Amino acid sequence: MAEKEMRAIYAETLVELAKKDNRIMVVEADLMKATGTSVFFKEFSERTVDVGIAESNMIGVAAGLSEEGKIPFAATFGCFASRRDFDQFFISANYARLNVKLVGTDPGVTAAFNGGTHMPFEDTALMRTIPGLTIFEPSDPVSVAAFTRLSAEHNGCTYMRLPRKASPKIYDDNEKFKFGESKILREGKDVTIAALGGVLVGEALKAADELAKDGINAEVIDILTVKPLDEKTIFGSAQKTGRLLVAENHQLAGGVCSAVAEILAEKGLGIKFARIGVQDEFGEVGTQEYLMKRFGMTAENIIEKVKGLM
Repeated sequence: MAEKEMRAIYAETLVELAKKDNRIMVVEADLMKATGTSVFFKEFSERTVDVGIAESNMIGVAAGLSEEGKIPFAATFGCFASRRDFDQFFISANYARLNVKLVGTDPGVTAAFNGGTHMPFEDTALMRTIPGLTIFEPSDPVSVAAFTRLSAEHNGCTYMRLPRKASPKIYDDNEKFKFGESKILREGKDVTIAALGGVLVGEALKAADELAKDGINAEVIDILTVKPLDEKTIFGSAQKTGRLLVAENHQLAGGVCSAVAEILAEKGLGIKFARIGVQDEFGEVGTQEYLMKRFGMTAENIIEKVKGLM
Protein backbone atom coordinates (compact mmCIF):
# COMPACT_ATOMS: atom_id res chain seq x y z
CA MET A 1 0.00 0.00 0.00
CA ALA A 2 2.81 2.43 0.86
CA GLU A 3 4.23 2.18 -2.66
CA LYS A 4 0.90 2.68 -4.46
CA GLU A 5 -0.37 5.98 -5.75
CA MET A 6 -3.12 7.58 -3.71
CA ARG A 7 -5.45 7.48 -6.72
CA ALA A 8 -4.87 3.74 -7.07
CA ILE A 9 -5.85 3.20 -3.43
CA TYR A 10 -8.99 5.31 -3.98
CA ALA A 11 -10.02 3.36 -7.10
CA GLU A 12 -9.29 -0.06 -5.61
CA THR A 13 -11.30 0.82 -2.53
CA LEU A 14 -14.25 1.76 -4.74
CA VAL A 15 -14.00 -1.65 -6.45
CA GLU A 16 -13.96 -3.33 -3.05
CA LEU A 17 -17.03 -1.36 -1.97
CA ALA A 18 -18.88 -1.98 -5.24
CA LYS A 19 -18.49 -5.74 -4.87
CA LYS A 20 -20.52 -5.52 -1.65
CA ASP A 21 -22.93 -2.71 -2.56
CA ASN A 22 -24.52 -2.40 -5.99
CA ARG A 23 -25.39 1.23 -5.30
CA ILE A 24 -21.75 2.35 -5.68
CA MET A 25 -21.15 4.09 -9.03
CA VAL A 26 -18.39 6.14 -10.61
CA VAL A 27 -18.99 9.29 -12.65
CA GLU A 28 -16.07 10.81 -14.57
CA ALA A 29 -15.42 13.71 -16.93
CA ASP A 30 -12.99 12.07 -19.37
CA LEU A 31 -10.36 11.61 -16.65
CA MET A 32 -10.60 7.92 -15.69
CA LYS A 33 -6.93 7.38 -16.47
CA ALA A 34 -5.92 10.45 -14.46
CA THR A 35 -8.13 9.49 -11.52
CA GLY A 36 -7.22 5.81 -11.66
CA THR A 37 -10.81 4.60 -11.97
CA SER A 38 -10.17 2.60 -15.16
CA VAL A 39 -9.91 -0.42 -12.83
CA PHE A 40 -13.46 0.26 -11.66
CA PHE A 41 -14.68 0.48 -15.27
CA LYS A 42 -13.10 -2.90 -16.06
CA GLU A 43 -14.98 -4.50 -13.17
CA PHE A 44 -18.23 -2.53 -13.36
CA SER A 45 -18.66 -0.96 -16.78
CA GLU A 46 -22.44 -0.85 -16.27
CA ARG A 47 -21.91 1.25 -13.14
CA THR A 48 -19.47 3.72 -14.71
CA VAL A 49 -20.58 6.92 -16.47
CA ASP A 50 -18.12 9.07 -18.43
CA VAL A 51 -19.81 12.33 -19.40
CA GLY A 52 -16.83 13.60 -21.39
CA ILE A 53 -15.22 17.00 -20.83
CA ALA A 54 -18.31 18.39 -19.11
CA GLU A 55 -17.59 18.64 -15.40
CA SER A 56 -20.72 20.57 -14.44
CA ASN A 57 -22.85 18.01 -16.24
CA MET A 58 -20.98 15.32 -14.29
CA ILE A 59 -22.46 16.73 -11.08
CA GLY A 60 -25.93 16.85 -12.59
CA VAL A 61 -25.65 13.20 -13.62
CA ALA A 62 -24.32 12.25 -10.17
CA ALA A 63 -27.22 14.10 -8.52
CA GLY A 64 -29.70 12.23 -10.71
CA LEU A 65 -28.12 8.91 -9.81
CA SER A 66 -28.28 9.82 -6.12
CA GLU A 67 -31.96 10.73 -6.49
CA GLU A 68 -32.49 7.19 -7.79
CA GLY A 69 -30.83 5.68 -4.73
CA LYS A 70 -27.30 5.21 -6.05
CA ILE A 71 -24.08 6.31 -4.28
CA PRO A 72 -22.13 8.16 -6.99
CA PHE A 73 -18.44 9.05 -6.63
CA ALA A 74 -17.69 11.90 -9.03
CA ALA A 75 -14.04 12.90 -9.52
CA THR A 76 -12.07 15.45 -11.48
CA PHE A 77 -9.13 17.80 -10.95
CA GLY A 78 -9.67 19.91 -7.83
CA CYS A 79 -9.77 23.13 -9.86
CA PHE A 80 -12.75 21.83 -11.84
CA ALA A 81 -14.41 20.09 -8.88
CA SER A 82 -14.53 23.40 -7.03
CA ARG A 83 -14.50 26.39 -9.39
CA ARG A 84 -16.34 24.85 -12.34
CA ASP A 85 -18.72 22.55 -10.47
CA PHE A 86 -19.52 24.80 -7.53
CA ASP A 87 -23.03 25.93 -8.51
CA GLN A 88 -24.20 22.48 -9.57
CA PHE A 89 -22.69 20.85 -6.47
CA PHE A 90 -24.21 23.54 -4.22
CA ILE A 91 -27.73 23.39 -5.65
CA SER A 92 -28.25 20.04 -7.39
CA ALA A 93 -26.45 17.94 -4.76
CA ASN A 94 -26.22 19.73 -1.41
CA TYR A 95 -29.28 22.00 -1.43
CA ALA A 96 -31.29 19.02 -2.68
CA ARG A 97 -30.04 16.98 0.33
CA LEU A 98 -28.66 14.24 -1.93
CA ASN A 99 -25.72 11.86 -1.52
CA VAL A 100 -23.00 12.85 -4.01
CA LYS A 101 -19.35 12.09 -3.20
CA LEU A 102 -17.19 14.67 -4.96
CA VAL A 103 -13.43 14.14 -5.23
CA GLY A 104 -11.01 16.92 -6.20
CA THR A 105 -7.66 15.50 -7.29
CA ASP A 106 -4.24 17.20 -7.32
CA PRO A 107 -4.99 19.81 -4.63
CA GLY A 108 -2.61 22.74 -4.27
CA VAL A 109 1.03 22.22 -5.19
CA THR A 110 0.46 18.54 -5.99
CA ALA A 111 -0.86 19.75 -9.38
CA ALA A 112 2.83 20.46 -10.19
CA PHE A 113 3.37 20.63 -13.96
CA ASN A 114 -0.32 21.25 -14.68
CA GLY A 115 0.46 24.77 -13.50
CA GLY A 116 -1.48 27.73 -12.16
CA THR A 117 -4.70 27.16 -14.10
CA HIS A 118 -5.01 23.65 -12.63
CA MET A 119 -3.59 24.37 -9.16
CA PRO A 120 -6.46 24.72 -6.69
CA PHE A 121 -5.48 26.90 -3.75
CA GLU A 122 -9.10 27.92 -3.16
CA ASP A 123 -11.20 24.75 -3.28
CA THR A 124 -11.50 24.25 0.49
CA ALA A 125 -12.54 27.89 0.92
CA LEU A 126 -15.34 27.48 -1.61
CA MET A 127 -16.52 24.15 -0.21
CA ARG A 128 -16.54 25.43 3.39
CA THR A 129 -19.38 27.79 2.47
CA ILE A 130 -21.73 24.92 1.59
CA PRO A 131 -24.01 24.16 4.55
CA GLY A 132 -23.70 20.67 5.99
CA LEU A 133 -20.98 19.50 3.58
CA THR A 134 -18.34 17.13 5.01
CA ILE A 135 -14.82 18.10 3.82
CA PHE A 136 -11.69 16.05 4.39
CA GLU A 137 -8.16 15.43 3.12
CA PRO A 138 -6.50 12.05 3.81
CA SER A 139 -2.76 12.15 4.45
CA ASP A 140 -1.56 8.69 3.43
CA PRO A 141 -2.70 5.49 1.64
CA VAL A 142 -4.33 4.01 4.76
CA SER A 143 -6.41 7.11 5.41
CA VAL A 144 -7.41 7.37 1.72
CA ALA A 145 -8.91 3.88 1.85
CA ALA A 146 -10.56 4.53 5.20
CA PHE A 147 -12.08 7.87 4.23
CA THR A 148 -13.34 6.52 0.90
CA ARG A 149 -15.21 3.86 2.88
CA LEU A 150 -16.47 6.44 5.38
CA SER A 151 -17.69 8.60 2.53
CA ALA A 152 -19.67 5.71 1.05
CA GLU A 153 -21.26 5.00 4.45
CA HIS A 154 -22.06 8.67 5.15
CA ASN A 155 -25.58 9.83 4.30
CA GLY A 156 -24.93 13.16 2.64
CA CYS A 157 -22.56 14.94 0.28
CA THR A 158 -18.81 14.87 0.85
CA TYR A 159 -15.77 16.55 -0.68
CA MET A 160 -12.37 14.84 -0.61
CA ARG A 161 -9.07 16.47 -1.61
CA LEU A 162 -7.01 13.67 -3.13
CA PRO A 163 -3.37 13.88 -4.27
CA ARG A 164 -2.83 11.42 -7.11
CA LYS A 165 0.82 10.53 -6.49
CA ALA A 166 2.26 8.03 -4.01
CA SER A 167 2.60 9.20 -0.42
CA PRO A 168 4.53 7.74 2.54
CA LYS A 169 2.53 5.56 4.89
CA ILE A 170 1.78 7.22 8.23
CA TYR A 171 -0.82 4.94 9.78
CA ASP A 172 -0.97 1.23 10.58
CA ASP A 173 -3.39 -0.77 8.44
CA ASN A 174 -5.75 -1.29 11.38
CA GLU A 175 -6.02 2.42 12.29
CA LYS A 176 -9.62 3.61 12.78
CA PHE A 177 -10.89 6.94 11.48
CA LYS A 178 -14.00 9.08 11.89
CA PHE A 179 -15.22 12.26 10.24
CA GLY A 180 -14.50 15.17 12.56
CA GLU A 181 -11.69 13.35 14.38
CA SER A 182 -8.07 14.47 14.11
CA LYS A 183 -5.07 12.32 15.04
CA ILE A 184 -2.20 13.23 17.36
CA LEU A 185 0.85 11.79 15.61
CA ARG A 186 3.43 13.02 18.06
CA GLU A 187 2.95 14.32 21.60
CA GLY A 188 4.66 17.47 22.80
CA LYS A 189 4.42 20.26 25.35
CA ASP A 190 5.93 23.41 23.80
CA VAL A 191 3.98 24.02 20.59
CA THR A 192 1.17 22.44 18.56
CA ILE A 193 1.63 21.94 14.81
CA ALA A 194 -1.71 21.05 13.20
CA ALA A 195 -1.37 20.14 9.52
CA LEU A 196 -3.78 19.12 6.78
CA GLY A 197 -2.93 16.67 3.97
CA GLY A 198 0.08 14.47 3.32
CA VAL A 199 2.25 17.28 1.95
CA LEU A 200 2.14 19.32 5.17
CA VAL A 201 1.74 16.46 7.66
CA GLY A 202 4.98 14.95 6.39
CA GLU A 203 6.76 18.29 6.64
CA ALA A 204 5.34 18.86 10.13
CA LEU A 205 6.79 15.55 11.33
CA LYS A 206 10.18 16.42 9.82
CA ALA A 207 10.07 19.83 11.47
CA ALA A 208 9.23 18.28 14.85
CA ASP A 209 12.31 16.05 14.61
CA GLU A 210 14.54 19.05 13.89
CA LEU A 211 12.93 21.21 16.57
CA ALA A 212 13.59 18.47 19.12
CA LYS A 213 17.32 18.90 18.48
CA ASP A 214 16.92 22.49 19.68
CA GLY A 215 15.00 21.42 22.76
CA ILE A 216 11.58 22.36 21.39
CA ASN A 217 9.01 19.63 22.01
CA ALA A 218 6.33 19.90 19.29
CA GLU A 219 2.98 18.12 19.28
CA VAL A 220 1.92 17.18 15.72
CA ILE A 221 -1.73 16.78 14.73
CA ASP A 222 -3.09 15.44 11.45
CA ILE A 223 -6.29 17.50 11.02
CA LEU A 224 -7.86 15.12 8.44
CA THR A 225 -11.36 16.65 8.51
CA VAL A 226 -11.85 20.33 7.73
CA LYS A 227 -15.61 20.23 8.28
CA PRO A 228 -16.63 19.25 10.90
CA LEU A 229 -13.41 20.42 12.56
CA ASP A 230 -12.09 18.53 15.58
CA GLU A 231 -12.08 21.49 17.96
CA LYS A 232 -11.58 19.33 21.05
CA THR A 233 -8.29 17.80 19.89
CA ILE A 234 -6.82 20.89 18.21
CA PHE A 235 -7.67 23.45 20.88
CA GLY A 236 -7.11 21.01 23.72
CA SER A 237 -3.55 20.57 22.48
CA ALA A 238 -3.10 24.31 21.89
CA GLN A 239 -4.26 25.14 25.41
CA LYS A 240 -1.70 22.67 26.75
CA THR A 241 1.22 24.08 24.71
CA GLY A 242 0.10 27.72 24.52
CA ARG A 243 1.19 27.96 20.87
CA LEU A 244 -0.54 26.82 17.68
CA LEU A 245 0.73 26.65 14.10
CA VAL A 246 -1.71 25.51 11.39
CA ALA A 247 -0.34 24.39 8.02
CA GLU A 248 -2.21 23.66 4.80
CA ASN A 249 -1.62 23.28 1.06
CA HIS A 250 -4.10 26.05 0.24
CA GLN A 251 -4.60 29.80 0.38
CA LEU A 252 -4.37 31.15 3.92
CA ALA A 253 -7.74 32.79 3.24
CA GLY A 254 -10.79 30.60 3.64
CA GLY A 255 -9.24 27.19 4.28
CA VAL A 256 -8.57 25.29 7.49
CA CYS A 257 -6.26 28.07 8.75
CA SER A 258 -9.23 30.43 8.56
CA ALA A 259 -11.53 27.89 10.19
CA VAL A 260 -9.16 27.51 13.15
CA ALA A 261 -8.53 31.26 13.41
CA GLU A 262 -12.26 32.03 13.46
CA ILE A 263 -12.90 29.61 16.32
CA LEU A 264 -9.76 30.70 18.17
CA ALA A 265 -10.92 34.33 18.02
CA GLU A 266 -14.37 33.39 19.30
CA LYS A 267 -13.00 31.31 22.17
CA GLY A 268 -10.55 34.04 23.21
CA LEU A 269 -8.06 31.51 24.55
CA GLY A 270 -4.99 33.76 24.41
CA ILE A 271 -3.01 31.21 22.41
CA LYS A 272 -0.12 32.37 20.23
CA PHE A 273 -1.11 31.57 16.62
CA ALA A 274 0.66 31.34 13.24
CA ARG A 275 -0.14 29.92 9.79
CA ILE A 276 1.58 28.17 6.88
CA GLY A 277 -0.04 28.38 3.45
CA VAL A 278 -0.24 30.31 0.20
CA GLN A 279 -0.28 34.06 0.71
CA ASP A 280 -2.74 35.48 -1.83
CA GLU A 281 -1.01 34.13 -4.95
CA PHE A 282 -1.85 32.09 -8.04
CA GLY A 283 -0.11 28.77 -8.69
CA GLU A 284 2.63 28.17 -11.25
CA VAL A 285 4.41 25.36 -13.10
CA GLY A 286 7.11 23.37 -11.33
CA THR A 287 8.00 20.21 -9.48
CA GLN A 288 6.17 19.65 -6.22
CA GLU A 289 9.45 20.10 -4.33
CA TYR A 290 10.09 23.45 -6.02
CA LEU A 291 6.53 24.62 -5.40
CA MET A 292 6.66 23.69 -1.73
CA LYS A 293 9.71 25.93 -1.35
CA ARG A 294 8.20 28.63 -3.58
CA PHE A 295 5.04 28.88 -1.47
CA GLY A 296 6.67 28.30 1.93
CA MET A 297 5.39 24.81 2.74
CA THR A 298 8.59 23.06 3.82
CA ALA A 299 9.80 21.78 7.17
CA GLU A 300 12.21 24.73 7.22
CA ASN A 301 9.31 27.17 6.90
CA ILE A 302 7.49 25.41 9.73
CA ILE A 303 10.58 25.54 11.94
CA GLU A 304 10.97 29.26 11.29
CA LYS A 305 7.33 29.94 12.20
CA VAL A 306 7.54 27.81 15.34
CA LYS A 307 10.66 29.62 16.53
CA GLY A 308 8.83 32.88 15.93
CA LEU A 309 6.04 31.65 18.22
CA MET A 310 8.60 30.66 20.86
